[in-house]
Amino acid sequence: MPYTLDQLNAMAEADFVAAIGPAFEETPAIAAQIWPLRPFVSVADLHQHMVAIVRTMPATDQLALINAHPDLGTRVTMAAASVSEQSKAGLNSLTNEEYHQFQALNQQYKDKFGFPFILAVAGHTKTSILKNFVERLRNSTDAEMSAALLEVEKIALSRLDSWIVSA
Repeated sequence: MPYTLDQLNAMAEADFVAAIGPAFEETPAIAAQIWPLRPFVSVADLHQHMVAIVRTMPATDQLALINAHPDLGTRVTMAAASVSEQSKAGLNSLTNEEYHQFQALNQQYKDKFGFPFILAVAGHTKTSILKNFVERLRNSTDAEMSAALLEVEKIALSRLDSWIVSA
């Protein structure tokens, strides 16, 4: 990494999936499904094709995609992209009080909705993330499922933007 769009368009399927499969957490099958649709004319085009796959997945597969994401502010092993994203938002340096607050909100959220809280943390701070937690806990399960999928799409676009450079 990083790759140009031309390099990605010329890759064999296995290399293509290895390169961009992690855009959607632990779901490389999305990249495999769009590989035959090459060439892509832009990162936005590539992302749009990936999003189309996600939006047509059965609800059980969408839920599995959401569940593949780690809790925010957790101290467990996670994908390198997630570690980087959470670190940039300051979630790798939580005080003990903040850590317990995040853990309590993560659990409250999962108890209510049955899946982890998802937020594309780029541009967020610990404070704004906590505010989002509290606000979204007021939502219905259907609204939160939709919100989580939109956040997953944002995370994937951010990752693709960081992995694909202009030629």
